This record gives sequence, structure tokens and C-alpha cells, in this order.
Amino acid sequence: MQVVSISSLKGGVGKTSVTLGLASAALAAGIPTLVIDLDPHADATTGLGVAATAKLDIGRLIKAGRRADLAANVSPSGWVSRAAETNDGGNLRLEVAHGSAFSGIYDRPDLGKRDLRRLSTVLASLDKSGQNPYKLVLIDCPPSLNGLTRMAWTASNRVLLVAEPGLFSVAGTERTLRAIELFRKEFAPGLQAAGIVANRVRSSSNEHTYRLAEMGSMFGPLLLSPTIPEQANWQQIQGAAHPIHQWPGESAKSAAGLFDQLLENVVRSSVRKRSR
Repeated sequence: MQVVSISSLKGGVGKTSVTLGLASAALAAGIPTLVIDLDPHADATTGLGVAATAKLDIGRLIKAGRRADLAANVSPSGWVSRAAETNDGGNLRLEVAHGSAFSGIYDRPDLGKRDLRRLSTVLASLDKSGQNPYKLVLIDCPPSLNGLTRMAWTASNRVLLVAEPGLFSVAGTERTLRAIELFRKEFAPGLQAAGIVANRVRSSSNEHTYRLAEMGSMFGPLLLSPTIPEQANWQQIQGAAHPIHQWPGESAKSAAGLFDQLLENVVRSSVRKRSR
């Protein structure tokens, strides 16, 4: 099971949009996937079409620690039934540990090692129960380096960074890479950067062209291909709680293909790291 945190220390760069795009690609590829919505705003939960439920949200599961039963408290994404209509009724699996504002009680800078392991403990409950059907876990982190993000990093194999090709976002990405390296040395020796996704790219913008070249120079092979262009109807797609792979139109079809490539590169990069 690969566990990938999707992170950015700067808000507004489309971190949740990238999480949803990767989840849509995983569903289309038939990869059994769990999305953990660790952002207290719970936008990924909304975008994944999770219906109101009496199940425990991820914040309360984290609080329960060793007593948590993650398998009993995941919710199916509303995307699955739509995808099955065009997948010959295949056994598609995309589930969500839904978010809520409650998880914000852990989004503090002063969490100790015991608290940082809480999400790892919750994920370990899948193996203890013998009910771990997932090959991929995507964690949508808050746009900060407080407790929840560090908790996610502790539980992850990889961190995928999301950045816009702008001055402040590029500088924030550089700081995040340094933070990952320090965190890896102190808390999570197996943690690696999965790479950097350049998101909301406008090919007509000279500034974006310049910053993309700068990112290539600064980050080298960590800058992943493909980049993700600005999608004019992305808010409409998310507002409809719809996977981009099932949205009509050539623009959505093109974006879906880019997320297919991005997911393949992230997964393949992870396999290479483990084999070294």
C-alpha cells in the first residue's frame, strides 16, 4: 500500500484539485484507493460526493488512536456509481475517510512524537482487521506545516508537492522541501519527496513560462511531468462532485489524460525508490 501526502505550505494553489484529479485517475485505472481528507475545511470530502453519514470523521478516528476502526468508518465516494456505468459494472473501489473541522484540534505546531503517530496507528488498524483492500492512499493535507501535515507525513511513504508557477509559491515549495528533509531526519527516515506538480499553468503567461523554467532549474527531476494547465470549468466540476474522467468535453478529457500520466509517474517513481 502506497501512502502519498499531497501538500503545499501556500494555500490557493489547487492542492485539493490535484488530490481529486489523482483520485479520479486511480478510479479510472481500477486502483483500489482511499482518500483521507485531513484538511479541516473538508473540501475533498465535498468534491468526492460523500453523503452525510453517521460514521466517524478522520479527526475523531485520530483521537481514538489504537481504538480506531478505520475500515468500519470509511464512506464510498459518490463517484463510483457513475464510473461503473462506463466500466461494465467492474469492481471499482474509491473510499473516503471524511474530513471535518474537528480534526483542527490537532493542527498545532507543538505536537509530540506520540501525537504525530496517530494517523499511522489509524492506518495500521486496516492490517489488524484483515480488511485492507487498498493499494493507494491519498492524504489531502492542510496548507500549513502544523500538526496535521506532519501527522500525514509520519504516516506516508511519499510527499507530493503542489505549486503554482509564481514567485511566492515557488519560494514556498523550496521551503517545504527543506522541511521534508529535516522532518525525515528527525521523525520519518523512510519519507521521500514524490515530486512537485506545477498546477494551474497558463501557457499564455510570460510569468508562468519564466517560473516553470526557474522551477526546472531549481528542482530538476523533482519537477514532474506533465504540468497541469488552468482548467476554466474546474470549479463547476468540483461543485457537481463529479470525477474529471466522467465530465463531458474535450477540455476535461485532456485534463483527465494529464492526471493519468501524473498518477503513473508518481506510482512508478515510488516503485523505483523502493527497489533501490
